[in-house]
Amino acid sequence: MKLNVINTGTFKLDGGATFGVVPKIIWQKLYPSDENNFCTWALRCLLIETDNRKILIDSGIGDKQEEKFLKNFQINNYRNFDVIFSEFGITPDDITDVIFTHLHFDHCGGAVKHNADKSGFEPTFKNAIHWVSKQQWELANNPNHREKASFLKENFLPLLDKGLVKFIESDGPLYKDISLKLYSGHTDGQIIPFINYNGKTLVYMADFIPTVFHFPLPYVVSYDTQPLVSMAEKEKFLNEALENNYTLFFEHDLFRECCTLIKTEKGIKADKIFSLIDF
Repeated sequence: MKLNVINTGTFKLDGGATFGVVPKIIWQKLYPSDENNFCTWALRCLLIETDNRKILIDSGIGDKQEEKFLKNFQINNYRNFDVIFSEFGITPDDITDVIFTHLHFDHCGGAVKHNADKSGFEPTFKNAIHWVSKQQWELANNPNHREKASFLKENFLPLLDKGLVKFIESDGPLYKDISLKLYSGHTDGQIIPFINYNGKTLVYMADFIPTVFHFPLPYVVSYDTQPLVSMAEKEKFLNEALENNYTLFFEHDLFRECCTLIKTEKGIKADKIFSLIDF
């Protein structure tokens, strides 16, 4: 198995929203913001290569949205998958599976692109199975008012039209050394992948715990639809991760890719921080 970091660019979100009820006077010492109170977040995906599969976890925002949308989220350093994958000697057609942690636009947008004449949309990974939880799919197609703006149907319906979508309905293994667990504090049925690599467990954190500074239980992003559920899920997971010596891989933390955990008098915190290449 090979693990490769896939950086698709960065985007910005309101700092207050990304740290929820935590006052700015506290969080600004942990994670920098610009003059307009926006924090820059990574769009960091993960490519898993095995003997017979090439599996991509999440796909970033992509570039097919209108200029106003891209400007609002201040997309920067965008790189398309043709360019990214050429560095690994593969193409988007080589991808066999895409795991969507969930269907918010910054996690699935890159899986669909404009067709050649920009008259419609087509899959970026035309040979891939696209995995998503059944709960999340149903929510994305019948969104609540809180999440409606995050679910852009052009990001996922073209995949269904091509017969490329399969559903996950419960926790369990997907392939050898890759298992999936469902969490619903952030959004219903968010998939968190657990990867067994050389006897160690790497967990792709998605929006479950977006940065190393979101370990304290009250540090819940305002985008979470069920913050009390998020806190309970996080507490249980962190104890499990500490006990089993998991390594956490961050999709959105601009400055840190991976960390292990340590228990302190003030709770569970990041211990060793390092790049995936050192995992």
